[in-house]
Amino acid sequence: MIQEKEVIIIGGGAAGLAAAVACQQKGIEDILIIERGAYLGGILNQCIHDGFGLEKFNTSLTGPEYAQRYIDQVANKKIPFLLNSMVVKLTPQKEVVVVNSQGLHHYRARVIILAMGCRERTRGAIGIPGTRPAGIYTAGVAQELINLKNYMVGEKIVVLGSGDVGLIMARRLSLEGAEVIMVAEKLPYSSGLPRNINQCLYDFDIPLLLSHTVVDIQGNGRLSGVTIAQLGKRGGIIPGSKRKITCDTLLLSVGLIPENELSREAGILLDNITGGPQVDERGQTSVPGIFSCGNVLQVHDIVDNVSLEAEYIVEGVAEYLEGKLTKEQEIKVELGEGLRYVVPQKLVSIKDTIFSFRVNQPGRKKILLFEDGRRLIKKKFLQRVNPAEMIRIKLSPSELEEVKMLKVKLV
Repeated sequence: MIQEKEVIIIGGGAAGLAAAVACQQKGIEDILIIERGAYLGGILNQCIHDGFGLEKFNTSLTGPEYAQRYIDQVANKKIPFLLNSMVVKLTPQKEVVVVNSQGLHHYRARVIILAMGCRERTRGAIGIPGTRPAGIYTAGVAQELINLKNYMVGEKIVVLGSGDVGLIMARRLSLEGAEVIMVAEKLPYSSGLPRNINQCLYDFDIPLLLSHTVVDIQGNGRLSGVTIAQLGKRGGIIPGSKRKITCDTLLLSVGLIPENELSREAGILLDNITGGPQVDERGQTSVPGIFSCGNVLQVHDIVDNVSLEAEYIVEGVAEYLEGKLTKEQEIKVELGEGLRYVVPQKLVSIKDTIFSFRVNQPGRKKILLFEDGRRLIKKKFLQRVNPAEMIRIKLSPSELEEVKMLKVKLV
């Protein structure tokens, strides 16, 4: 038997919880959150460091504290949710098949909100040669083992990649008494937020080696060492730069991948750069009635922006349910020089629209330009830009009025 719902939210992390609360505030009552984990809150439950909530709540919270603020609202508003429940099928007709300990459940919704988050890139994805010993973890797995299960992952640590989770775990392991030998980053600049570089590495005297990577792994049974090498401007190994580092643990912080297997199954068009769905200005995907927000849409650097994005796309959800989300036009947002990607990728109506960008490389004193052909719509001066930091700019209906094409570039 198919159970009918007004809104189904796949994922009970930061994006899913914020979307559920925002839906209820919009007067949408028939909501169901589906979460594959044992608890609501998603990855926030293992992020016991502070720094969350500065933008959303104007205070510094730990990850569990941040999640709890939304969990309390879900409980107070009596929004139903399923835990330990895996969505195994999503169709373009917005039918959802869920499996859990009670069996197989079949739902159909008027609106689906995708909030599945992202997963970590593994050793297999980056193809490091060598043996396959114990002691190699992604940074998130190490975080879960230490913070939630009270297991120490190692004593002499090398971190590959300078993503934020890797930087935070370098600090965490130092606080637990481990020796973090170095953080190696293949790019000529860090992949993490500047505040994390300062607070997690410099404050603990942990070396950051830019333009370096791991080229070999040694060990039988347990990791005994890695070989690192310096990379040239074109990414090749500089001759004579290889050196062996003795360690018992290698942490990988080499990127995050949006979890879009269900999106592909539903026939949703994905962006080649973000790895997330292509969306319009209200977060609606190429399949009408299916919306996307949070890290499944684009990997965010700050969880506050995940919640704000979820609340923002619910405006479109409410309009869709009321039959007011009309397609007035379709303007493709073209990406110019200096930018890696833009979200949304298209505009179908003229509304207040928040654009999200990431730049290709660090820089100072840059100008972000919005153009309609030769006409300048808006420009924004940026004192400093960094690929690790998302740029968010709002354009008003008056600025987008009579736009026939939209090109964005950084100069």
